[in-house]
Parts: sequence; structure tokens; C-alpha cells
Amino acid sequence: MSISPSVLCAVRSARRSSSKPACRTVSTTIARETKRQCMLDRIIRVDHAGELGANRIYAGQMAVLGNTASGPVIQEMWDEEKKHLRMFEQLLPQYRARPSALLPFWSVAGYALGAGTALLGKEAAMACTVAVEEVIGDHYNSQIRELVADDANLHKDLLQVIKTFRDEELHHRDLGLANNAEQVFS
Repeated sequence: MSISPSVLCAVRSARRSSSKPACRTVSTTIARETKRQCMLDRIIRVDHAGELGANRIYAGQMAVLGNTASGPVIQEMWDEEKKHLRMFEQLLPQYRARPSALLPFWSVAGYALGAGTALLGKEAAMACTVAVEEVIGDHYNSQIRELVADDANLHKDLLQVIKTFRDEELHHRDLGLANNAEQVFS
């Protein structure tokens, strides 16, 4: 539930002019809903930016390694990241969340990270994948805990999306490990 600015202003005005219990109840409800909307805005914005960054990492890796034996596994992971990004692009307006102001930075930085590690070799690209996907898996787990603590039933659709994407990100980590990520320092 989102609360319009006019409702917030009306409640603030009522709070100033009255100390009746009903006003405090309305105020508490609005505070809880405002906090919830801020949480959802942050989750959707951060996840959207992260998925954009992941897409750009894989784009950079494909630019360097796309025509090698590693190309198909990188393409598989990239295809899932594209699906994740499309979903968060749909969720931004659905949750009235604003996109990150840093999207241009994440786009350039992600591509540079992907291409840069790929230039160091397949193992470095896979080590990058393992490191990034491990952090994203932990990040999604934190969000799952936060949404469940707030109201698991209210957030069941978003929880399903995040759980599915977390599992896919951890699968990418496992693919990186299976493709010699740990041999980067050998």
C-alpha cells in the first residue's frame, strides 16, 4: 500500500491539532506503511541495479570469451540475468520504486569488470562470477529475511521472485566453480 503525500499531510495536520488515540493509531499505521514502502523501494532499486550490473559483467565476458569453449556457459548465465533484469524492470513501476541514479556507473563498471577479468583468462572470469554470485546470494537471503519479518504473506509474490533468483545466482556460482574458478591462482 502506498500513501499519497496529501494523506500524509492531512495526518500530520490532524496530529498537530489533536492528541486523540485515533490520530495516534492512524499515525502509527502510516508510519508502518511508509517504512514498508521505503523498504520495498530500496529492495527493488538495489536489485534492479544489481541485475543491470550482472548483465553488463556477462556482456563484457562474452565480448572477450564468447567465441571460446567458455562462451556457452557464460551465455547460459547471461540469459538468466537478462530474465532477472526484465523482471525488476517490471517491478519498478509496480512497486512505485525509483531506479538507481547510479545506473550509468553500474553499466560501465560491470562491463569493465567482466571484460577485464575475461582478458585475464577463463579462470579469472569464472572467479569473478563466483565472487559476485556469492555476494548476491547472501544479499538476496538478507532481503528474504527482511520481507518475512515484515509480513511474509503480504510479500509472497516478491519473496517467490527473490528466492527463485537467489537459487539461479547460486547456480551461476556453482557453474563458475565447475569451470575452474578456483584455478585462477594456480
